[in-house]
Order: sequence, then structure tokens, then C-alpha cells
Amino acid sequence: MYINENFIKLPQSYLFSKVAAKLREYKEAHPDADLIRMDIGDVTLPIAPCVIDAMHKAVDDMASPSTFHGYGPEQGYPFLRDAIAKHDYQDRGIDIHAEDIFISDGAKSDLGNLGDIYSQKSIIAVADPGYPVYVDASVIDGRGGELLPDGRWSRIMYLECNPDNGFKPNVPQKAVDVVFLCSPCNPTGTVFTRDELKEWVEYARKNRTLIIFDSAYEAFVQDKDIPKSIYEIEGAKEVAIEIRSFSKTAGFTGLRCGYTVVPSELVGYDREGNSYPLRQLWNRRQCTKFNGASYVIQRGAEALYTPEGREAVKKNIDVYLSNARYIKDQLEKAGFEVYGGENSPYVWARLRGENDSWALFQKLLDEAQLSSTPGIGFGECGAGYIRLTGFNSPENTRKAMERLGKVNLNTSVAGEEGSGSMNDLKAIKALDDLQVLDDITKAMEI
Repeated sequence: MYINENFIKLPQSYLFSKVAAKLREYKEAHPDADLIRMDIGDVTLPIAPCVIDAMHKAVDDMASPSTFHGYGPEQGYPFLRDAIAKHDYQDRGIDIHAEDIFISDGAKSDLGNLGDIYSQKSIIAVADPGYPVYVDASVIDGRGGELLPDGRWSRIMYLECNPDNGFKPNVPQKAVDVVFLCSPCNPTGTVFTRDELKEWVEYARKNRTLIIFDSAYEAFVQDKDIPKSIYEIEGAKEVAIEIRSFSKTAGFTGLRCGYTVVPSELVGYDREGNSYPLRQLWNRRQCTKFNGASYVIQRGAEALYTPEGREAVKKNIDVYLSNARYIKDQLEKAGFEVYGGENSPYVWARLRGENDSWALFQKLLDEAQLSSTPGIGFGECGAGYIRLTGFNSPENTRKAMERLGKVNLNTSVAGEEGSGSMNDLKAIKALDDLQVLDDITKAMEI
């Protein structure tokens, strides 16, 4: 058989396995070091008691013939879809219904799987820096084209984000078929204002562009003027799919549950210009390739919408946001240029005048036993930046910032890693195919 050679085109993923490898090497060389993980976007607070109780009851349901559940509906159980529609949308004045909602095993799966319903010839636009799944999934599906010398893909439009635009992508001058937007953004922690989203919706309506709106971190938005959902914008149901997750809001990173919203108004077109409801296509895709999320997990997710569940989620979010604000404050005091950390668990930062993500990563690892994510791993525009997260404990967060405050940041951080550019990754071509695939697999650990 012949492999899907698009996997072999994926040198970017090597950056993430490189982080994991460097941390493993550091631990082996310093077995007694108290390494504090500020790089990984995983949660640390436990699942709410009401969720645990609901899942225990659901497990008991599986022990009796009268309450046993086998295959569930591919779209998700009505009890959860109804709860989401009411509490996440209708109670906020947004006209989304249960039939628009599809339960999944997490946002990452749907972000990759949505490529099944739009043409392989579609031109994709992504923010740079941005969540790597947007690019990697597009390349795997054959929409990337060829890898260019600058580390970008020939058929993907990169929307450059930098200090000039507040690390938020501007609406492009040219039309694209699909654009990935994320707010609050991973990795930069920035958020779209209402007016900015209106501009994107107008662009999408004018150009028949599909917006895939990654709203996995909406629960972290505290500013009432910042939209939590793209459907707060008039006309968005005609152009946007929204993806959400219970992973970071409720600690479901290990349980796996999220959902995707595909409104009935949303259509795509064939070559002759005939329109087709995307919800119908997505439903067909799910019925063919997905057997539905676990009944037990969905009962746990349902409990999040009880008063006890909502209060527990709020308490966890408050802890992570407090951590992020503290990180932001301490980095600014240390002389970093900082973004995010207010309506987001992510903090995006660099030392002014420095442009080497990997060297900064290494300096903080060596001198503060603090791990971060090199910004270059999220795109060329991430050069020089690092991402820190508020997902550790308050105690570890403060300890990490105390250590950072003792690091001599007045000296240049440039080191053996060089500029950290994507161009350096062309060396991966020298590896055999199995090694490349192994690196991609290891990348999923980060």
C-alpha cells in the first residue's frame, strides 16, 4: 500500500516533540530538579463533585437492563444537547437550538474532522501565530500544497499577527474559502471585540467564506463587552461553525467531551453554485465515522449545567485567571512585552529586542527550572515569544515567577539554537519516514 505522503510533509510538528525531548533530557540530566510546567495547556484542578456523582450514577445505569445504554445517538444525547442550547446560547439571547449541536470527544477532533465536509481544493486562512492543528490538519487532508523555504505552505494564507494589530488577524483583501479564528486565542490570549467580529462576519458573507470559530476558552472571558460566541454577531449563523470544549472550562482534558454548532442557516456550494446545508453534511459525516461520545461522560457534562456545576466551573476559572493575571503582572515587571492573561489562561511574552524563542525557552529552563512553549512553534510570527499558561497550581505559579525574577534577563538570550526559524526544520527531511511519524506521535503529548 502507499501511505498518505502528506504526513511526511509535516516538519512543524517536530517543534512540539522537540519541547518534549528537551524536557526529558533536562529531567534525565537533573533528576532532582523541581521543574515547574508552565508550557502545557492541561488543567490541574479536579473534576467537580457533582460531575463525579453524575458519572457514578451513569456507571450504575450500565449495570441494569432497564437503564443500560449501548450505542448512543451520533449527534449526542438530547439531555446534553438541550442543556447546552439553553444555558450556553438561549439564556444569553442567542437563537441556537439542540438540533444545531453535535456532541464530540473534544474540540481537537472536530477541528480536524471538519475538513471532511469542504472541498480539498479549498483555500484555507489561519492566524500566524495560531493553534498548529489548523495547519497540520489541512496539510494532512491535502490542502497545504508545498512547504516553502520560509516554513509556510504554498496553498495556505497566513494572516500575520504582531504588535501592530494586537496579535489579532486582520480581514484579508483576498477571498478565501475557510478561515480559522480563535477567541480567546491559543497561543496569544488575545480576544476579538464585537466590532472586529462584525468585520469578519461581513467579510465571510460577502465572499461565501466559512468561518470555523474556535471558542474553546470562552468561559475565561470576563469582560462583558467581549463576545463569548460568534453567534452574538448578526448574520454569523449564515457563515460560521462554532467549536467548544469542556476540557479547559471543567477539567475534561482526560474525560474528553466537547461540541460543535452547525446552524441550519449555514450552507456550502457545489461547482455549479447549488447550495447545501452544512449541518446535513456534518451529520452524515458523524453518522459514518463517529459512534458518539460516551454516555457516562455526557452525563457528567450535563451536570455542569446544574447550579452546583456552574459554580464549580466558575471557581476553577477564577483560579486559572488569577494565575494568568499574576504571570502577566510579573512578566511586565521583569521587562517583558506581554499579551493575554486577562480574558484567557494564556500569556504571550517576549523580551524586548530578542528574537529567539528557543534560546529564551532554554534560558528559563536552565536558570529557573521553568518550562514554556517557544512561540515559533505556533508560526513564523511567534519568533522571539514564549507562551506560559495559568493552568498550574497557584503555589507553583508564584514559585515559578519568583524564580523568573531572579534570572538575569539583561544579557542576550541568543544561544546555540539560533533564530529558531522554521527554516531550521528542513533538516527533518534527512530523517527516515518512520522517525518523522514517531515525532508526530510524540507531539500529541504536548
